[in-house]
Formats: sequence, C-alpha cells, structure tokens
Amino acid sequence: MVQQAGQIRLIKDGTLQAQAFLDISNLVHQPSGGDERGLLGLAFHPNYLQNGRFFVFYTREQGSPGDQVVAEYHRSDANHDVADAAAVQVLMTLADAESNHNGGTMEFSPVDGYLYIGLGDEGGAGDQHGPYGNALNLGEVWGKIFRIDVSTTPYAIPAGNMTTVPAGNPYPNAAVVPEIWDYGVRNPWRMSFDACTGDLYIGDVGQGAWEEIDVEPAGQGNRNYGWKTMEGTHCYQDNTESCDRTGLTLPVVEYSHSQGCSVTGGYVYRGSIPGLRGRYFYGDYCSGLIWSFTYANGQATDVVDHSADLSSFGLSIASFGQDNNGEVYVVTLSGNIYRIDAE
Repeated sequence: MVQQAGQIRLIKDGTLQAQAFLDISNLVHQPSGGDERGLLGLAFHPNYLQNGRFFVFYTREQGSPGDQVVAEYHRSDANHDVADAAAVQVLMTLADAESNHNGGTMEFSPVDGYLYIGLGDEGGAGDQHGPYGNALNLGEVWGKIFRIDVSTTPYAIPAGNMTTVPAGNPYPNAAVVPEIWDYGVRNPWRMSFDACTGDLYIGDVGQGAWEEIDVEPAGQGNRNYGWKTMEGTHCYQDNTESCDRTGLTLPVVEYSHSQGCSVTGGYVYRGSIPGLRGRYFYGDYCSGLIWSFTYANGQATDVVDHSADLSSFGLSIASFGQDNNGEVYVVTLSGNIYRIDAE
C-alpha cells in the first residue's frame, strides 16, 4: 500500500504491519490539502520474487522541490518484509515547475516486460505551455507514456519506441524524446495492463468537461491520445481552431462532469467471481461512482454503473489495486481499502 506522504506499508492477513516496507518521507514532498504531489507510484519487477527489485515514482522535496523522480530500490535480503533504505539508483529526475498533473503510474507489461511510466502535461489549465502545449510536443517529456528497459543500468530504450515526428504534429522539427511510447495525454492518473491479454488501459483526467478511458491493444503504441486537441471525444473548447482528429486515438469510454470531475483508472478483473472476469473497473475521485465495462474488437461494451451497490460508501477514490489472484481493490484517500466482492 502506497501512502502519499512517502511510506509503503504492508497488510498481511488483513493486518496492517507496524513497520513500513519502505519509508522515504524525508525525500518526498509532503502534500497538504489538495496537493497532488508525493509518493505516487510503485512497480515490482516481474522477477521480484527472485531479484527483489522494485521502482518508485515520487515528487521530491530536496534539491529542486516538486521535480519528479523514478528510482530503483531493493528488498532486504535479511528480511523480505522490509526494503533497503537507500536507493540502488535514480533512473530519471524530471524538472517540473508545476504542482499538479504529475501522472505517477508505473506498470510492467506482462507481454514485453518493459516498464511503462505515465507522465502528466506538467500542470496548468489547458496545457498552457506553448501554443499547442507539452502533450503534443515530442521534444518534451510531459503528457507522455514512457517505455523503458530496466534490464540494463540505468536503463535502455526498447526498439519500437517513437523515433520520428508523425505527419501533422504541430512540432514537426522536434527531436523526439527517445523514452516516448505514447503521447497526447493530460494526466494519466492510473493505467494498468490486463494480466491476461496485455492490453493497456489508461484513465486520463480531463480539463473541465470530460473524463476518459483509453485502451491500447497489447504492443500497439506510438499513439496520440489527443490532448489538447480533444477532451474526450470532443474538441477542446480553447482549441477549436485546430480540431483535426487525423491520427488521433479517441477514448473507448467517456463521462461528463455531471457524473464526476476526475477519473481514476482501475484494473481488469481476473479474480474468483465468474460474472466479473474480463470487466474493467474504474471510478471517479469526486463523486465516488464506480463503473465497469468489457472491451472487445476495439470497443467498450456493456458499461455498468455500480453506484446502486456503493451509494452508502461515499468513496473518494484515489486508486485501485490488484493482487496475484486477480482480485481488485478500491483505495480511498480517507485511508480505507475495499475489495470488490460478490453480494
């Protein structure tokens, strides 16, 4: 369990362990009310059982506060319930002038074994950094999904990452940042791979009107998810003069701010309840609503609103989790964790 203030805690057999698995609170920016910074992501290496490697994403307090850091740590050889306190290596430090839209999700693909890192557009309303913003500028790191190979030190760039600027991009002369796998996202607050298919599901937080879920079939990257040309499937209100959808990958699901204000991406359920297997669960931070759908042939079908089951909980959904059995958990900013279960 990742805590925003800088601790990773263990829950064993339903009991919260007193000793933190890792405590880097001294390195992490300490969030206050509404602050989006802190310890934001955790990914265990696919061979963690053997090598003890894991990776964290945080906004730092030391040096230049707010900069985003991806670092590798190792499990203690003496006690597998704790990690060694010192980082093995810092893979990247990204200078960030804004406090919001930090992204922070990190996931290893079950198909290619590479580490995927979601980065927001650096913040500010309407991705205001330049005429078209950061997300469409392939010479900038922000508003992107990175893909890196951590089998070498510090890391390598996998074949198949973006190398050239696609036709029609507003920055045709940009030197492409080699880590980029996808671009055109605003704030991918939680993305995950389907453990069975390897498809990538991205919850991308909208601006003022629409929230979206994007789905990327396994291995089919180098995609432009549209921000800030589009917000969901709609021309962004401040960018209608350049609303060209050519080459864009639009969301499979969207919802308006009449139902919430900030999407939290989840997981495809692969647990013990037969009727839920293959359904992708996601929610909204503000309204606490939770939905699910199935994805097939490039489309989302059978979107179900589960609010009738959850109306009494009043959840502020900060994240989702999934265990080795495929069960899905709902993480709330109040500190409660719930498991999706059968009635």
